Amino acid sequence: MNILLYDLAGADGRRFSPACWRTAMALCHKGLAYESRATHFTQIARIGGGNRTVPVIEDKGELIGDSWQIAEYLEEHYPERPSLFGGPTGKALAQFVQNWTISAMHGPIFRMIVADIHAMIAPADKVYFRESREERLGRSLEAVQSERDQLLPAFRAGLAPLRITLQSQSFLGGEEPCYADYLPFGALQWARACSPYRLLEEDDPVLAWFRRCLDLYDGRGRQAPGHWS
Repeated sequence: MNILLYDLAGADGRRFSPACWRTAMALCHKGLAYESRATHFTQIARIGGGNRTVPVIEDKGELIGDSWQIAEYLEEHYPERPSLFGGPTGKALAQFVQNWTISAMHGPIFRMIVADIHAMIAPADKVYFRESREERLGRSLEAVQSERDQLLPAFRAGLAPLRITLQSQSFLGGEEPCYADYLPFGALQWARACSPYRLLEEDDPVLAWFRRCLDLYDGRGRQAPGHWS
């Protein structure tokens, strides 16, 4: 039986969660067959197991939530398949990359595309999303997103550690990708799925790397609908 991935989806079924994309790429990395089940924000509570966010996977009757815990689960339960981390040192470094991605990428991207996210989610999710996000932001979604042209230069500059690394190697994992690659990839795939606003310049090494990631695993990322690549 295939692993079941509860995967955040928009009104048209478009998968857009950065955390869910980490898990989807991890499953592909491991070569594990899985079914992606479209899940809206207002459906998450129905999954069970006390999960309040996705991704959640169901494997052999067990529910596992949180993308990092899922990665640990896959590494522990499928050790014969390609490693996500390449050992304890790689796992520790991937934890750093996850924290960097959340702090340097998720926050700015969210502010630059938040109204676009609202526009593409399911009608049943719109009230929840607007109320919860505007409470967090202290302003309307549209007001926050209207400042994206001012935010974009700082966001691009903040990608310098990623950019410099990718000038001399194909992936964060070296010549082959690892879980560390799927963390910033998920952030950019989130933006690509939700918004036509282009975050990267054409000659940016980060964009070249993102395109390589899109082509991994028979183009798993590229096959997903998106606005740019």
